[in-house]
Amino acid sequence: MVMGGGQGTRLLPLTRSRCKPAVPIGGKCRLVDIAISNCIHSGFNKIYLLTQYHTRSLHRHIRGTYQFDHFSGGFVEVLSAEQVNGCDPTWYEGTADAVRKNLCYLDLRDDDLVLILAGDHLYRMDFEKMVAAHLDGGMEVTIAAKIVAAEKVSQLGIMEVDAMRRVVSFVEKPKDPDIIGRLCLSNEMCRQHQLDASQSHCLASMGNYVFRFGALKAALGGVGTDFGREILPNLLSSGVSIGAYLFNGYWEDIGTIRTFFDANLALTDIVPPFDFFDADRPIFTIPRYLPASKINGSSMGQVIIAEGCLIDSATLRRCVIGTCSVIRQDSFLQNVLMMGNGFFEKKHGGSDAIPSGIGRNCQIFNTIVDKNVCIGDRVFISPEGKPNGYSREGCSVVDGIVCIPKGTVVPHGFVF
Repeated sequence: MVMGGGQGTRLLPLTRSRCKPAVPIGGKCRLVDIAISNCIHSGFNKIYLLTQYHTRSLHRHIRGTYQFDHFSGGFVEVLSAEQVNGCDPTWYEGTADAVRKNLCYLDLRDDDLVLILAGDHLYRMDFEKMVAAHLDGGMEVTIAAKIVAAEKVSQLGIMEVDAMRRVVSFVEKPKDPDIIGRLCLSNEMCRQHQLDASQSHCLASMGNYVFRFGALKAALGGVGTDFGREILPNLLSSGVSIGAYLFNGYWEDIGTIRTFFDANLALTDIVPPFDFFDADRPIFTIPRYLPASKINGSSMGQVIIAEGCLIDSATLRRCVIGTCSVIRQDSFLQNVLMMGNGFFEKKHGGSDAIPSGIGRNCQIFNTIVDKNVCIGDRVFISPEGKPNGYSREGCSVVDGIVCIPKGTVVPHGFVF
């Protein structure tokens, strides 16, 4: 069961018309593709996606991407908040509540296993290994865990484990320094994992869980709407066995504009922390049947370019350029995530209308350009010297990054 995300307010304006898992990443994929691809590569092909907010583009993407053959029995089925006889008719009030309201669709035995995943994180993980560790440990619940620096824990669920990696306490998004200090890893565990002794580290929940179905039903039979805030602490207090499965690979919770921006631009690194170039475990997404990108007389360094793009005599430095993007003559882009277009270049309205993409002689720095944006000629955009919240002509500064929302038209000569 993949969580389709809440309102995603920390990713505004990117989530103004779409949910978090539908946000594009890496030039051609969407965040939800990460969790579903990990499932498929792990051998799990019966997948429910629980959605609620701004679901149209996500549903369209799922419908066009994940079509299994008649013989595998696999599916990716969308379960939106709805009124159905036998199920709670109210909206989802949290991750646990979303699962609770859809238990009626799971025809499982108590000893069957349910994998519950966040749909808005960036990582590559073999869930088969996590399930094997769950079975070997004889636990009722297993939490995927990642070691993080202590200063990053205020937005994560943090756990304390014993020598056998059984969870003994769990605190959701701790703020109290005393509580964080109590949850920090021991010196022995830091030595085992070769961690910097000058820093404090904690064990964070990745938002991925394996539940024995009987334990899941019992846990959701009482009160509580969120796994991290209520369900897991309640289970611990009642003596239910919970184990931690330690994940050592790259993982990023795409929670804010800054983390989203940095995670995308990190893909352009010579050796990126997350590699889309993995032939054995590719990230699946919608097949578009676009032509190869065409680049004329341009200069580029550390740039990812998706298919269907037209780039003419431009200079690009550390950029991710999405499908069907158009960048015109003598424009300069540095640290730019351009999500591209849902169509090939065409003008809207009369002959004076600004076409899709980026115009001539533009300079754009440290910016996210959402889909279907039209930027005129001689435009200058940079967040430098501007406070968070500063906004003009639809462009705004969030976390030190300029965000240009989907469908924005930026006039000729605009300076931001």
